[in-house]
Amino acid sequence: MNPEKRYEFLSRLREENPTPRTELKYNSTFELLISVILSAQATDVSVNKATAKLYPVANTPEAIYKLGERKLKTYIKTIGLYNSKAKNIIKTCKALVEEHDSVVPNTRAELEALPGVGRKTANVVLNTAFGEPTMAVDTHIFRISNRTKFAPGKNVLQVEKKLLKVIPDEFMVDAHHWLILHGRYICTARNPRCGACVVYDVCEFKGKKKDLEE
Repeated sequence: MNPEKRYEFLSRLREENPTPRTELKYNSTFELLISVILSAQATDVSVNKATAKLYPVANTPEAIYKLGERKLKTYIKTIGLYNSKAKNIIKTCKALVEEHDSVVPNTRAELEALPGVGRKTANVVLNTAFGEPTMAVDTHIFRISNRTKFAPGKNVLQVEKKLLKVIPDEFMVDAHHWLILHGRYICTARNPRCGACVVYDVCEFKGKKKDLEE
């Protein structure tokens, strides 16, 4: 996809959704961090259901650490990989209390040093909480980038680096949310909704005409 098409692509997504937001529900940077950790290989809907019960009881590093791993599991047991996530969350809360005065750090290195926080999670927090121009490549963004030829790559890191290189600065902060939401609701994995797509004519997905007919 050439620069002109990319600009049009993002301009239309911006026009459709001028102020995109994550669908994870949170009221603090700490809540966002925990929700993003929980969202790995899980839906935002399932995370929100769990945290709706957890956060009224414990929504600070001290409070969740005090809950302990066993009790934390009772709140998040409906989420995939809840055993390992509970263990990492307790360790992360301990690290935040002891090493960061209970404040979520705003640098990639410090975030990735927290248990259960990888590059994608760090990118989400940096972008959503701190407004940094980062790109967290999840399954939706990876699919869209390759399917539309917006920023093709063989793995998530390649796609991330390509996106950071080709997305104009004016779109960079919000592009992460636009692409995720577009992949979640329009450019879906099995049956992309080409007929409802605002960027259909600039997309370079070879199978789109067939999908539209079907």
